[in-house]
Amino acid sequence: MIRITLAGCTGWVGKALVAAIMVAPDLELVAGVSRQAAGRDLGEAADLPANGLPVFATVEQALAVPSDVLIDYTKPGSVKANVLAAIAAARHVVVGASGMSGEDYAEVAAAAERAGVGVLAAGNFSITATLLRRFAREAVKYVPDVEIIDYASPSKPDTPSGTGRELAETLGAERMAATSMPVAELGGVRETRGGAIGAPHSVQVHSVRMPGFVLSCEAVFGLADERLVIRHDAGTSAAPYVGGTLLAARRVGEQIGLRRGLDSLMA
Repeated sequence: MIRITLAGCTGWVGKALVAAIMVAPDLELVAGVSRQAAGRDLGEAADLPANGLPVFATVEQALAVPSDVLIDYTKPGSVKANVLAAIAAARHVVVGASGMSGEDYAEVAAAAERAGVGVLAAGNFSITATLLRRFAREAVKYVPDVEIIDYASPSKPDTPSGTGRELAETLGAERMAATSMPVAELGGVRETRGGAIGAPHSVQVHSVRMPGFVLSCEAVFGLADERLVIRHDAGTSAAPYVGGTLLAARRVGEQIGLRRGLDSLMA
C-alpha cells in the first residue's frame, strides 16, 4: 500500500482525489490538509461519508502522520513551501498545484536529489493536456515560431496557468530561434505581445481570463503560408485529472529527483 497525504483535500480536484483514493486497492489515504476544514473528518470535509481520517491546517502538521507520498493541490502561494517541507520529511511528492517558476523547480530538484526522494510535477495531469505537450514538442523541432495562448476563468489566481507555463518552459528549451521581430525592438504597447517564458529561446505566452472558460491552452505554430494549432480544452469536471495524478503517486518513487510532466511516465 502507498500511503497518501493529500494537501488541498477540499478543493475542486482534491475532493475527487479523496473519493478515488478511498476505493483504490493499492492506495491508502492517511491525512488531508485544508486550512478551512482543519479539525474536521476528512471524508465529511470532501462531501463524502465520514472516514475517521484527520484534516490538518498545514502540511507540516500532516507530515507527522506516517506516509509515503504527498500530493499537493493547494495554491500558488503555498505550494513551494509544502513541497520543500515534504522533501525534508523524506516524502515523495506529486505536484498538481501551479505557481512555481523555473527557478523554484530548480530549488526543488536540488532538494529532492539531496534527500533521495522523487518529485513529479505537472502543469496538468489530464491525458489530452499531456498529449498537447508531447505533440508540441514534436512540432517545435521543425517549426521555429510558436506562441502559447492560455485561457481560464476570471477567478484563476495565477497567470499563466501551470499548463501554459510548463509548456512554455519545455518548448523554450527545445525550440529554434523565432523569426518574429524581438519584443525589445517593437514600438507601441509591448505588453500586448505577452510574457516571455523559457530559455534559451523564450516563448511568448498570452493569458486570457474571462467567464465561459474553465481551462484551455493552445500552442500556435507558424510557417510561411501555413499554420498549426494544437489545443487542449478542459470541461467542468475534475475527473480528467484524477487518473493521471494517481498514476504519478504510484510511480513517483521510481526515480530520485524532479521529473516534469505526466509524459515523463509515458512510453
